[in-house]
Amino acid sequence: MENTISSAAPDRVVPHSRFDLTAVEPRAYAGLLLMHKQLSQSGLSLTHWDLINVRTSQLNGCAFCLLQHSQEAIEHGETEQRLHALPAWREAPYFTAEERAILAFTEEVTLIARHHVADAVYAEAVALLGEAYLAQVLLAVVAMNAWNRLGIAQRKVPA
Repeated sequence: MENTISSAAPDRVVPHSRFDLTAVEPRAYAGLLLMHKQLSQSGLSLTHWDLINVRTSQLNGCAFCLLQHSQEAIEHGETEQRLHALPAWREAPYFTAEERAILAFTEEVTLIARHHVADAVYAEAVALLGEAYLAQVLLAVVAMNAWNRLGIAQRKVPA
């Protein structure tokens, strides 16, 4: 029996967006944008911010944010190799000690309901990054989690 591969594209399920938060609640949305602007003016490096945004979006399963922030990371100079390896960052040789601390902290904060932020993860992060930089990382993680939850709840559809 011969195996053949159909050239026809499978039917795709395309979810429909629910509502536009910017139209329904513009002032509260503006507050989130202000936090984003403040972070963009902080000392947080673009590489670190990109890793936070992509990894948080992977953990939360926000397709809209994942596609947007992966593309932004590439535009900022991130490699596809590192982005592909990001879900397995612990086993991949491509990340610095600081990036590993940021990724571990990002995962702890994003999945906080499971076991809170472990003392060892916090201690490693603050030792490598300092308290002020870790505060910026924390705010970036919290902001990305907010954006993910908004994107998922609104069912934002990636282009």
